[in-house]
Amino acid sequence: MNVCCKRAEKADSSLGLPAQAGSEWQFVCGTGSIVLTFADPKLRFSNRVADYVRYRPSYPSALIDLLRGECGLRPDQAVADVGSGTGLLSKLFLENGNRVLGIEPNEEMRRAGEEYLAAYKSFSSVRGSSEATTLADSSVDFITAAQAFHWFEPIATRREFLRILKPNGWVVAVWNFRERETRFGKAYEDILVRYGTDYTRVRKSYPESHDMHGFFLGGEVLQRALPGERLLDWDELAGLLRSASYIPQEGHVNFAPMMAALRELFDANQESGSVRMDYTTQIYFGRLDAVRNSG
Repeated sequence: MNVCCKRAEKADSSLGLPAQAGSEWQFVCGTGSIVLTFADPKLRFSNRVADYVRYRPSYPSALIDLLRGECGLRPDQAVADVGSGTGLLSKLFLENGNRVLGIEPNEEMRRAGEEYLAAYKSFSSVRGSSEATTLADSSVDFITAAQAFHWFEPIATRREFLRILKPNGWVVAVWNFRERETRFGKAYEDILVRYGTDYTRVRKSYPESHDMHGFFLGGEVLQRALPGERLLDWDELAGLLRSASYIPQEGHVNFAPMMAALRELFDANQESGSVRMDYTTQIYFGRLDAVRNSG
């Protein structure tokens, strides 16, 4: 990401991150302050579940291979997938033989995940959040968060992760990022910026490497990237756009012109009825033991 963004409003020297200010968190960036309300992510996807289930990209199976090699991931280990949503990442671990506890605060998303993963007996759906998972102390070997970590309040989340994670356990944060430098990627980005309700604010909330190091308080954090691509027909491209929480819905004044702009972009770039969207899966992973030991 090209935007420098630090979580810093009131420093908390004992924890290495700024103090929580009520239910909001202030990100101080080079372009000014952005206030994110942490109640928002628990609710903002409720009316987009159908499109999210049908059109959001999954995560590459190579992620499991990477964690086997880098973190010693084994099938007998327990995984807490925090912000598990519709179950896209959870499914990879279930197919690896892991027991997965899907922690999801949004009722509609949680129900969709339960339906999506109903065939897996080793999946447990849990109503909880990153700050209050309801899991037992020292009960999981891995904590994962896919497309969700930027919504977490960092201080309370780190405290909770320390509580539920076994010694030498791993925290893994994953994002699928669209490639914004291709001709198609730039034009798609322009649509999001022009018509999105709060797209710029959300984009600037994605952590960079220094933010992740802040969460681990200077402990070792590793970063890896896996390239990918998708071929999307018109319905898939439109559904992907509608699934984003920062996109206006039908009935909003910007919805019709936004969809017209997307259709024009699709028609100008499609080949044999599909457009190609390139993306990169970014993975950050590390341990919290340095934090545990210092406490």
